[in-house]
Amino acid sequence: MASPLKQFEISTIIPIKIGDLDASFTNSSLVMVITVALMTWFLVYAVRERALVPGRWQSIAELIYEFVADMIRTNVGSGGRPYFPFIFSLFVFVLLGNMLGMIPYSFTYTSHLVVTLGMALAVFIGTTVIAFAKHGLKFFGFFLPHGTPWYIAPLLVPIEILSYFTRPVSLSLRLFANMTAGHTLLKVFAGFVFPMGAAGLVVAGVVPLAATIALTGLEFLVAFLQAYVFAVLSCIYLHDALHMH
Repeated sequence: MASPLKQFEISTIIPIKIGDLDASFTNSSLVMVITVALMTWFLVYAVRERALVPGRWQSIAELIYEFVADMIRTNVGSGGRPYFPFIFSLFVFVLLGNMLGMIPYSFTYTSHLVVTLGMALAVFIGTTVIAFAKHGLKFFGFFLPHGTPWYIAPLLVPIEILSYFTRPVSLSLRLFANMTAGHTLLKVFAGFVFPMGAAGLVVAGVVPLAATIALTGLEFLVAFLQAYVFAVLSCIYLHDALHMH
């Protein structure tokens, strides 16, 4: 039986070498390109008619639009409207990546820390730049809440700084760990179904089959929830950058 971790292996499709840099086009890159192409095609196709009474595809596109817009209104406020395209793209990119990874023989790029950390760093650096652009040096007041007694500052400031700089770590690890653990567990249970059936243990094989079906449903739910959590936390960080509290 193949290792359940084999599904996470990076394989080169088109080798590209730039000096000592390996910039090869891999299976992970391919799924990312497919994801962006699907995102673009769906949104263009769904709103091509711009009907007053939306059809099926336009309704789905508008539902996703309203879902993300409401997320930003709730967690950022009206000041978050200019950043809607980024949060929307981030949410759909993570969601589609999670969902495409559920297709057999596909690849889940969100199960790789380098991908999730890259997105988390983009959010972290972007929100930090926004905070400095809006508040200037007053941004450093974020690490010492107003009204804090002076004698607590030496203890509180290092904690706040550490908490701030661990944001991209926690944001990336949460998505990476959930997708990796879920897919690994799913592969383990699925790996027992055929061997048990082939050995004549049909009744015993029903147990891992039922577990696989249940876990598949749970993984679809987790795929959506992790995309939602990633986008919500990005909104919260943006709120802190804009409002300093």
